[in-house]
Amino acid sequence: MNHRDIASSRNKVPVSRLSPIGPGVLPFIGSLTLSALVLALSACQVGHEFQPPTSTAQVDWLPIRGEKADSQPQPTPIKARWWEVFNDPVLSSLIDRATSANLDLKIASNRLEQSRATRQVVAGDQLPSVSAGVSYQRARNSGEGLNDPSGLSGTSAFNLWDGGLDAAWELDLWGRVKRELEAADASVAVADNDRRGVLLSIQAEAARDYLQLRGVQDTLAVTRDNLEVSHNSLELSTVRLGSGVATHLDVAQASAQVATIEARIPQLEQRQAQLVNALSLLLAQPPRTLQYQLLKPVEHTALPPSIPVGLPSELAQRRPDIRQAQARMHMAAANVGVAEGDFYPRIVLSGNVGFQSMQLADFGSWGSRAFGMGPQLSVPIFEGGRLRGMLQLREAQEQEAALDYQKIVLRAWQEIDDSMSLYNASQLQQHKLEQAVQQNRIALMTAQEQYKAGAVDFLNVLTVQRALLAGQEQWVDSSTAQRLALVGLYKSLGGGW
Repeated sequence: MNHRDIASSRNKVPVSRLSPIGPGVLPFIGSLTLSALVLALSACQVGHEFQPPTSTAQVDWLPIRGEKADSQPQPTPIKARWWEVFNDPVLSSLIDRATSANLDLKIASNRLEQSRATRQVVAGDQLPSVSAGVSYQRARNSGEGLNDPSGLSGTSAFNLWDGGLDAAWELDLWGRVKRELEAADASVAVADNDRRGVLLSIQAEAARDYLQLRGVQDTLAVTRDNLEVSHNSLELSTVRLGSGVATHLDVAQASAQVATIEARIPQLEQRQAQLVNALSLLLAQPPRTLQYQLLKPVEHTALPPSIPVGLPSELAQRRPDIRQAQARMHMAAANVGVAEGDFYPRIVLSGNVGFQSMQLADFGSWGSRAFGMGPQLSVPIFEGGRLRGMLQLREAQEQEAALDYQKIVLRAWQEIDDSMSLYNASQLQQHKLEQAVQQNRIALMTAQEQYKAGAVDFLNVLTVQRALLAGQEQWVDSSTAQRLALVGLYKSLGGGW
């Protein structure tokens, strides 16, 4: 029954025919009628029961087509500590420290606690409220007023002692309070999954910054190796110039090559310092705190041939943004019920019991007792369209939450598909670049021997050396991209449980 049905039913109450029954039966029938009415009204629950959405998308979990790389995703359970797939103790230590110290995560945890406290406030509306109070007043009433409870007709002041218990309880016949609590529970779920999303983002960001740092350090090592080769070429050209075999052009070209490579080092060192500071910030540490720990070289380990990625059916339970969008749908549906409940009457049972006297000696005596109890009924008659407008707003918000859920699910499938394709492509690229680097090394050695023998000029050596440097940098970039793609894949999967 909705608010329109209950409004129309008020004009359809049948008038029963009077029957000659005894006076003792009337209270009994009245009690039964009241009980039946309460049960009937309580069955008219506002709103609708929320049903979690089911995804109809049929997406291939392993979308790789064509040539496949050595390391491939497999539908096996994902470890909670997914970053251990890199087998890097320094990375594991950084993520553990970021999980416990990151300020964004602490803020998200605080928001979760606020949401739970709000839920506790809403839950209190389901229970009676009881308060106690004691007051004393020295007063004097007007002798010309309508009433003077002191009986002194305003001739003198009097004391008034008052104290007792007050209680009130709203009968949730329509389920409005229940829907408010349901919306509060969904709000807690939203905050909880927001915290999960922040945690996953911090873990992924720490892994990305760390892997990019190691990639920059590998590029620095390659650049310094090529710088050493360039210095050797410069020395060789200088010696050959002194022997009259080489020309000043060869020496100038060799010197330019040395300066060009040296110019790359400051930029790489600045990028290295920037990534160290980014990791320090994730750990809530001042800049340069981690430089002594992170500037030490680390040996890269090969990635395992099988990468666990879980099952497609687990995606809605894994990704925090999908879980959060579902909780928002639940909250919006419950708020529709709350808006519908505002169309119905509210019944509050209230009562008070206590003592009241004009003399302290009489306070608490049997004659000073006082009490009052009874129901309070409030019915919305005219609200100027406010209630209907609020209901339309809540229904529109429910539709928006449903559309947002669909968008987030589709985006999740896209991110997973892109990450898997990128992971496969970066491996294949790295394999081809490794072959190119090996051939460039052979070509550089051959060009240097031919230059020493006078068979080629120095320009050939420079050309081959530049090709070697470019190929090595591309190889390092593809190796870093491969690991970053794996981080992106685990983030798109929702990380560990």
